[in-house]
Amino acid sequence: MKRLIGTLIALFAFLIVAFISETNQEKAEQKQPTVGILQTMSHPALDQIHRGIIQGLKEEGYFEGKNIKIDFQNAQGDQSNLKSMGDRFIGEHAALTIGIATPAVQSLANTPGDTPVIMGAVSDPLGAHLVKSLARPGGKITGVQDRQPIAAQLKLMKTIMPDLKKVGVVYTSSDDSSTSEYREFKQLAEKQGLNVTPYTITSTNDIEQVAQTLAGKVQAVYVPTDNTVASGIATLLKATNAVKIPVFPAADTMVKSGGLATRCVSQYDMGILTGRMAGQVLHGKNPATLPVKRVTHYETVINAKTAEKLNIHILASVLSAAQKKGRIIK
Repeated sequence: MKRLIGTLIALFAFLIVAFISETNQEKAEQKQPTVGILQTMSHPALDQIHRGIIQGLKEEGYFEGKNIKIDFQNAQGDQSNLKSMGDRFIGEHAALTIGIATPAVQSLANTPGDTPVIMGAVSDPLGAHLVKSLARPGGKITGVQDRQPIAAQLKLMKTIMPDLKKVGVVYTSSDDSSTSEYREFKQLAEKQGLNVTPYTITSTNDIEQVAQTLAGKVQAVYVPTDNTVASGIATLLKATNAVKIPVFPAADTMVKSGGLATRCVSQYDMGILTGRMAGQVLHGKNPATLPVKRVTHYETVINAKTAEKLNIHILASVLSAAQKKGRIIK
C-alpha cells in the first residue's frame, strides 16, 4: 500500500510539473508578437525576397520561435486569397504585416485597423496610393521600394547590342509596378532613338501568343519587374530563343531562368532591407514617419549559356563587371 501511495504521489507531482511547464510555454508563445507575411504568388524573385525578410528580421534581433511568431501565407496569384489571408492576420492580432509585391501590400493596406504594413518590393508606392510621400509615408505603411536601375539596364542592352533599334516590352497591363517601369523604359529608350512596342498580357496564358506575335518585329525584349511574366518566363523564353531574340529582364532570377542579361538590384537584398525595417517598427518606430527606403547598389548579371545559344558576343568589360560579383551564369 505504501508503495502504491508513493507511486501515486510521484505521478501526481510529475503531472503538476508537466502542467506548469506547458502553461509557461503557452504564456511565452502568447508573448511573442505575430508577424504576418503575405506573398502574392510563388516564383524565384518573390521567394528570394521572402528569404531576405527572414534574414533581415534576424539582423534586427527577431528570430522565429524565439521572440516572434511568423505566419507566412502565399496567395498563389488569387485575389480572393489575398483578402482572406489579410483578414487572418487581423484575427491573429498581428503586431505587423509584410506584403511581398504590390498586390499583397495593397490588400494589407485595405484591412481595417492600424496594424503596421511593411512593403516588400513595391515599384511605385506613390502611384499605387500606398504612401503620401516617400520621405514621410503618413500612415500605417512604409517599407522598401523596388527601384530597378532602368537607365542602366537600357545602357547594358545597347552595349551588348549596338545596332539595337526595335524593342518589345512584355508586361501585365493590370500590374501597377510593371506598368510604371514600362513607361519609364519607353520614355528613356525613345529619347535615345529606339522604337518601343508594348505587348501586354492579362495572365500567363497570354504569354505564348504574345511571344509569337513579336517574333520578327523586334530585335530584343525587355521585361520589367512583373510577377505574371516571371511566373511564365519559361514560356516566353522558349518562343524567343526559337527566333534568336534575346530577353533582358529586370530581375536577376529571370536571367538565371534563361534571360540574357540585366543590371539590377538583388531581390534578396531588398528582402533583407524589408525585414530590417519590419524589425525597426517592432522596436517601436512609427511607420508614418519612417521613410521608404530602397537598395542603391546594383549588379550586372549575365547568362553566358544564353549568349552562346543566341550567338551574341558579350564584351570583356561587361563580363568583367559581372564576374567581380560572381554573377556570370554558365
